[in-house]
Amino acid sequence: MVAPREISDVDELRTLAHPLRQRILRHLGQHGPATASILGKALGESSGATSYHLRMLAKHAFVEEVPERAHGRERWWRAPVQDLRGPRAPEDPEVRSLVDQLRQLKLAADQELFDEFLARRSELGEWADALPYSRGSVRVTLPELHEFFDEYMALLKRYQRPVDETPAGARHVAVRFFAFPVPTDRP
Repeated sequence: MVAPREISDVDELRTLAHPLRQRILRHLGQHGPATASILGKALGESSGATSYHLRMLAKHAFVEEVPERAHGRERWWRAPVQDLRGPRAPEDPEVRSLVDQLRQLKLAADQELFDEFLARRSELGEWADALPYSRGSVRVTLPELHEFFDEYMALLKRYQRPVDETPAGARHVAVRFFAFPVPTDRP
């Protein structure tokens, strides 16, 4: 099991809070290792741009090289399985702003991914109805909410595995956890 890594450094947060870098990380996470050229073609970007952003991500260990796949000057990259977490209560206004920006970026990407699933659902065969959905609320203390989240993360980690260890018949499935306090004066 991978230990949680809190991202509270401004440079690390700036690195993550970039739309193309998030797309690179998603692509590597879903499709496995790739070169800057492969990523450029897949994402509609130049290989120079993807190469630059891969180096920025590597600087903070968000991606890593795959030396055994390298040929000459060709560099392969992968996104290691990580449990990246923003600080729970950032006091620095810049850190809080970057964390919020990153969360908004990820939420928008999740909505786009869900919309694509709905639009292409008929192409998925037996997976077309693989849409477990639950919506609810709980009344908890802040420590209980932290415990709830930690238990959720432990469950998620039980099922996470690298692309090259995926069993036959398995699919990449997006799983999201979203919890926030409801304003007390809301009708």
